[in-house]
Amino acid sequence: MCGRYAASRRPEDLAGVFEIEKWEPEETLEPDYNVAPTKEVYAVLDRPLKDADDRRPVRQLRKLKWGLVPSWAKTPEGAARMINARAETVHEKPSYRRAFTARRCILPADGYYEWVTGKQERDLEVEGKKKRPRKQPYFVLPADGSVFAMAGLYEFWRDGTLPDDHPRAWWVTCSVITTEAETTPLAVAPAEGPHALAEIHPRMPLMLTPDRWDAWLDPAATDPDGLRELLVPPPAGLMRAYPVTTAVSNVRNNGPELLKELEGPEEGTLF
Repeated sequence: MCGRYAASRRPEDLAGVFEIEKWEPEETLEPDYNVAPTKEVYAVLDRPLKDADDRRPVRQLRKLKWGLVPSWAKTPEGAARMINARAETVHEKPSYRRAFTARRCILPADGYYEWVTGKQERDLEVEGKKKRPRKQPYFVLPADGSVFAMAGLYEFWRDGTLPDDHPRAWWVTCSVITTEAETTPLAVAPAEGPHALAEIHPRMPLMLTPDRWDAWLDPAATDPDGLRELLVPPPAGLMRAYPVTTAVSNVRNNGPELLKELEGPEEGTLF
């Protein structure tokens, strides 16, 4: 799954990577090293510009809220639970299938966090002893330091309680698409700990390699079967993972220190 990630790149950097044609300076976000559900995040999407005579799709960097609200929802209350969509079923689930065929995006990140329950705590759970598991967070990112381009969906929701000219009348929200985690060895694995992503968590965000960006973002592509062919995991051996401080477990903590690689799991969280 993807429940937390880091996104520190500036718009001008993302513009060069994704060939962005349009982004609004007033939508600039500060670097976020602990992105949590319901926060505003950057999304790359192809869409005609609002009120423009030319209706060609334009590559844009937009600010969206993480946690998808379907257009038909009566309230946005379930957004925090809809942060992930499964690649295997996204084409058929009522909450996602319309966005899948019409509103796809890329959510750029440095990488994502995932938590592993320490071996000692797992043993206690197996023995039936009540103890709150102490989990060791790991940061997962491309081994070459490139942008982690997560496949995503976005949707528009109209708040019927507000007038058309109200700045919050329209919500634009998004979800990260996830897939089964790789079982193959990591490109760079910690000396002590997991050696494959599947040993950290059974799911992972679906990373799109650059050769699939244009096809994924193309709004003219609406055939579900053709789109599903794009939802294949990236080639094995592209990722690395390392342990980070348990401070990231508190959403109030934020800063580049959260990405600092530890020599090994923190005490009490041995893998």
